[in-house]
Formats: sequence, structure tokens, C-alpha cells
Amino acid sequence: MDETTPSEHLNPLQRFGRDIRQVRLARKLTQKHLATATGYSEGYVSKVESGALHRPSEKFAEGCDTVFGTGGLFAGMLRRIDEGDHPSWFAPYLNLEKKASRILTYETNLVTGIVQTEDFARAVFRVSNPRASAEAIEDKVAARLRRREVFERDTPPLLWIIHHEACLRTVVGDAKVMAGQLDHLLTAAASPQIELQIMPFSAGIPATSTMPFTVLRFPNSPTVLYTETRVGGRMHDSEHTVDAALDDYDLLRAHALSPDESLTLIKTLLKEYRA
Repeated sequence: MDETTPSEHLNPLQRFGRDIRQVRLARKLTQKHLATATGYSEGYVSKVESGALHRPSEKFAEGCDTVFGTGGLFAGMLRRIDEGDHPSWFAPYLNLEKKASRILTYETNLVTGIVQTEDFARAVFRVSNPRASAEAIEDKVAARLRRREVFERDTPPLLWIIHHEACLRTVVGDAKVMAGQLDHLLTAAASPQIELQIMPFSAGIPATSTMPFTVLRFPNSPTVLYTETRVGGRMHDSEHTVDAALDDYDLLRAHALSPDESLTLIKTLLKEYRA
């Protein structure tokens, strides 16, 4: 990033990095001092300041606020960058997803966002945002990949995914993109924090809801149901609605392939895409 570049020509992460650098210099601190104080490497600080990272960590932003005495300025800036790369109606869900202890999701058409690969997400965004610039698409892709950071928490959530077989057979991008996505699903399913099941076409009409939905459970807060339509997403917290969704999810799990059978199907489809 050129230091003479006008602010309006920088993307949000580049502006974030420039602000970090300006405050650091105003406090007469070197990159090495800031790295030591925040618990990161000098190279990491350099990448943040140049805008070279997909996204600085929340811990780093909070550390900068502590070192600089900026009272949550940079942590708040980072949150707003996150929200700006997503539709406004999706921001409340993202805030809750970061705090959830269990994420139960059912998808009917596309691989769920939190386990999408970079190439898969890019193909999805290109189709759904045909007039967006290449830079805007890349910002959305980076924001989607950042959702994986919930698994880096000290106590990461358990993610339970049920994909309808259509999610695996609907070609997004091309066969190479799909092969990369299915390979990533196999890797993700090997994590102790992720359970993956496939609802096969052979199961017939799904036992319950034919619409995708996600249930978020928390250690000390009520469970929340998230649903999404073409015009936006909605959070539901009424006990009756949430209980009905949990009953639906139990039925979907019962009718889906077992985790081992699901992996076998994914491997079969992966061979087809690679062929």
C-alpha cells in the first residue's frame, strides 16, 4: 500500500491498517513494540498495516486498543468492516454465530457458507451479484472465509451440518470448483467440532421442512432459530417456534445418511467431479 494513496482509494482493511500505523507512530512505537505488546509477530503487524491480511484478528484489534488507549476504537472498526461485507439483515446472525456453542444447520441447495471454499464462494457471489466489481466480490469472499474463525475460539462451537444431496450435485462454478469443495468437506468432517450428514435423494421428500434453516444454541442464552428468504433473514426466539425447529432437525438427522455413509457418498461424487 502506497503511503500517498488517497484514503478514498483504499479498501476498508487498508484504511484499518493505515489507521493502526498512524496511531502507532503518534505513540512513538515501533512495529516490534506493538507486536510484543499484542502477542503477535512483527511480520503480522506489518501485514495488518499494509492491508495484506484478509482480516486482522479481533484479539489483535483489542490488543491495539489496550496499547494505544483507544477505548475499543479498533475493535469496533473491525466489527463494522465485517458487517459492511455482508447484507445488513445478516449482521445480527453473524454476531450470534460467533457466540454460539452449537450450530445446527440444514441446507437444501448450496453448501453452507461457513464451510465453503474460496473458489466456491467466489462462484456463488459472482452469480448472485452480477453487477458487482471484482474487488467487491473479493471482499465478500474474504468475509465469508472469516466465518471459520469461530473454530479458533478457546471453546469452539459444535457445528452439525445436514446437506441435501442437491447441495453436492448442483454444479457451482465448474467440476474443478466442486471437486475442491467436496474435498474440503471431507477435511472439515474430520474435525471433532464438525458433524456432517447428507440427506440423499433416495430418502424421498424430506421428513419435515423443505426450507433451509439454522438453530443456534448458547451456554447461557435462549436458543435462536434463523431462517432466510430472498428478501432477507429473520431471527426467531419464541419457545414454540424454536422447539418445532429442533423437532424438525431431529427428524432430518434420523432420515439422513449416517456420518460414515455421508462421507462415502461425498467420496463417490468427488471421483465423478475429478473424472
